[in-house]
Amino acid sequence: MIKADYHVHSEFSSDSQAPMEQMIDRAIELGMKKICFTDHMDYDYPEVSELRFVFDPDTYVKKLEELKKRYYKKIEILTGIELGLQTHLADRMHSLVKAYPFDFIIGSSHVVDHMDPYYPDYWENRSVQDGIYRYFESILENCKVYQGFSVYGHIDYIIRYVPGQKQGCIDYNYSDYTDLLDEVLKTIISHGKGIEINSAGLKYGLSHPHPKQEVIRRYKELGGEIITIGSDAHKPEHLAYDFHLIPELLQNLGFQYYTTFVQGKPVFEKL
Repeated sequence: MIKADYHVHSEFSSDSQAPMEQMIDRAIELGMKKICFTDHMDYDYPEVSELRFVFDPDTYVKKLEELKKRYYKKIEILTGIELGLQTHLADRMHSLVKAYPFDFIIGSSHVVDHMDPYYPDYWENRSVQDGIYRYFESILENCKVYQGFSVYGHIDYIIRYVPGQKQGCIDYNYSDYTDLLDEVLKTIISHGKGIEINSAGLKYGLSHPHPKQEVIRRYKELGGEIITIGSDAHKPEHLAYDFHLIPELLQNLGFQYYTTFVQGKPVFEKL
């Protein structure tokens, strides 16, 4: 049983209104042993909405330190962050993570070519295959210029927002992007980083978490071992979403452990 959720948002993220206390209380109800807050820090997010995805890290870290003291007998609380990676932000990301005691850092791609694939403008004048390809290509570009993350988050996040996905008719095959995705995974592994299993894919109605099974299998074949589990919860009711499905999936692919992080160091937990 998975006892740690390593992708959790709170009111510090622009797209969440959940107090940290509510997320922690829910984790305790579920029998979690660890909860890691990974609120959004997406510098230079496009001005397509009122959401800016930036918070004050001083206030954030101070709040978590207070909660760690309050809840230490009930659950271990970790300080994380989800960085929205873009190549021109590498120096800014480096300065941020150097300045604060993050236990865990998710590197994610939310913005590609100054556009979020959540919005229709990303897909204008692009075929579905070209849009997905460009997204994966941007991950590789990010990995080559910045390695200050622990794991790369929801590698196939883009599939949620492909035109037609809400009708359940869009998916992708690893074989359509083999050379590119292999290079992405090899680059992540070569830098000693991992990937995340993000159960929000199931919440969004996909038949798989992020990334899909083919990607996880290939990661394992290429020598990848570091794999964290996160719900990407923005509300208490989504914490540890469908975690009961994850152990069998990973065991069938040859994994015996999942990973948590404390003070930036991986801890291997038995599935």
